[in-house]
Amino acid sequence: MKIGFIGLGIMGESMCENIVRKHDDDVFCFDTVSARVEKLAGAGALPCKDNLELAHKSDVIISMVPKSEHSRAVYTQILGGLGPGKICIDMSTIDPGVSVEISRMVKETGAEFIDAPVVKSKPAAVAGKLGIYAGGEESAFKKIEFILRYMGENVIYLGKNGSGLIMKICHNALVSQIQNGVNETATLAAANGIDILTFAKAISYGGGQNFYLDSKKEVLSKNDFTTAFSVENMNKDTHICMSLAEQCGLEMPGQANATRVYEKAMEAGYGKEDFSATIKIVRAQKS
Repeated sequence: MKIGFIGLGIMGESMCENIVRKHDDDVFCFDTVSARVEKLAGAGALPCKDNLELAHKSDVIISMVPKSEHSRAVYTQILGGLGPGKICIDMSTIDPGVSVEISRMVKETGAEFIDAPVVKSKPAAVAGKLGIYAGGEESAFKKIEFILRYMGENVIYLGKNGSGLIMKICHNALVSQIQNGVNETATLAAANGIDILTFAKAISYGGGQNFYLDSKKEVLSKNDFTTAFSVENMNKDTHICMSLAEQCGLEMPGQANATRVYEKAMEAGYGKEDFSATIKIVRAQKS
């Protein structure tokens, strides 16, 4: 089974490397940035000149791109290379409704489509320990589950096309609210002489312990916002959540507040920084 991987950014690069290392057949790759393709070629992937060439050569086509418009563009470009027996896996975090539209477009060629967004960030991608949420026909999922497990240690099937993305948006929305709670309470603690590392240790003794604080306490202490997952990507996800909630007629005031913090972080020019940089917005609000 030949695999093609489109999108070799912060996450995609390491995800593709894991496939190359673990898979016993050809792995093709493409990215609009040639240096990324060259790097993966050095790791053993076979470079393609464009997305369509990759689709023609691959039995399974995986995409990992930033936004809904990028996913739509990729699958529009590769339709001529799809057909019965091929399976597409979009691992991007995009609007669930757009993903369902793409799935219909792909299925019209006779190919199958799975949405399989990931959770956790760069270190987990490197280690092949991502969490992966899959949506689509269960029969198609079963055919490619072993490929997903090259990249993730926790893989869960959620149901029909779009279900994986809905779960991913719920996950990231919850993270953004937990994060904002950490930002506010850690800033309050600091205003009263309790540093972030002591704060995190004390929180770990009780019910407030959470993965976000445990994994980001050193980052927050050093103010080192080197990007593992960017503010702009989380900002995109929080807005998708608010749109989804509106479609469902659901009010989410806590999420609306977290989304406003992200909007301010974008306005402040923090978009390319790690999403933990939102603490700077909360600190700046201190009178």
